[in-house]
Amino acid sequence: MVKLSVIVPFYDVQHYAPDTLRSLRANARDDIEFVLVDDCSHDATPDLLAQAAKELPNAVYVRHERNGGLATARNTGIDRARGTYLTFLDGDDWLAPGHYPRLLAAAEELGCDFLRTDHVQCTGRTRTIHRVPHGRRGVVLSPREAILPADRSTSVDYPYAWAGIYHRRLVERGLLHFTDGLRTAEDRPWIWRLHREAESFAVVGLLGVHYRRGVASSLTQIGDVRQLDFLRAFDQVIAETAQDAEAERLLPKAVRSYCAIIAHHLGRIDRYEPAVARRLKSLSAAALRRLPQRVLDEALDAMDVQRATRLRRLRRRPLVAEAAA
Repeated sequence: MVKLSVIVPFYDVQHYAPDTLRSLRANARDDIEFVLVDDCSHDATPDLLAQAAKELPNAVYVRHERNGGLATARNTGIDRARGTYLTFLDGDDWLAPGHYPRLLAAAEELGCDFLRTDHVQCTGRTRTIHRVPHGRRGVVLSPREAILPADRSTSVDYPYAWAGIYHRRLVERGLLHFTDGLRTAEDRPWIWRLHREAESFAVVGLLGVHYRRGVASSLTQIGDVRQLDFLRAFDQVIAETAQDAEAERLLPKAVRSYCAIIAHHLGRIDRYEPAVARRLKSLSAAALRRLPQRVLDEALDAMDVQRATRLRRLRRRPLVAEAAA
């Protein structure tokens, strides 16, 4: 019987995959399977995975014929997974030895829909601990209540899919799959849906995932048009939250988060290709106009002056045909 399925998408990570695969071996157990999904890599990654599938216990290797992005690759893994629980890892990150057995034990003890964990961010030789922004640990809680308050960082602002473990009943309820085709911010609609619709969750203080930051091939380091998928992702968050029975209570948090991420990208606009930077501005202006304006005004009033001024100026920007389409 497979208790835990570990879904690991890979794309052009030949320099990092060996570390990832070694860490999976250090977490192997008879009741843990590893679903390795190659998202149509063009380097030596497929060869590494084909060999790993022969050596790694309970490994399943799947290769995409065309690149679909992280969300689609994770969905492929979810569809192939057999475990009672599922979790994720990215192909350029790695694990502490024995992390998955400890994580599985915590999930079985608490018995809730999903658990969230802290992680270690690794930038070069620097190690920084990032914690789930929720104070209560080891207690089963309501996911919906952890969305708020609107004016503080909460669990929906910590969207990392690999920082947790998820019961199969979430798959059966249609809550665990990602939005196909999203190239970035794919975890934002996903974490919001989990917190709105799952019945129970908990936070545990396990430090086992090492998240590699600053990888040159990572989409977060590339200033091309794929980065703009964050707008589609947050449009989905807003649209789905607006349909919720408690929309009036939850929308202020969703709108504030959307404003914060737009401001974040505008603050890094020099990293974008010129045509993409222009598109970022026009699409962001259109996005601000689509938001419920009363809620948006309240969100801007609560932001610091610099970011609020930038977003108000952007909202007044003339609408161009591309953004209106």
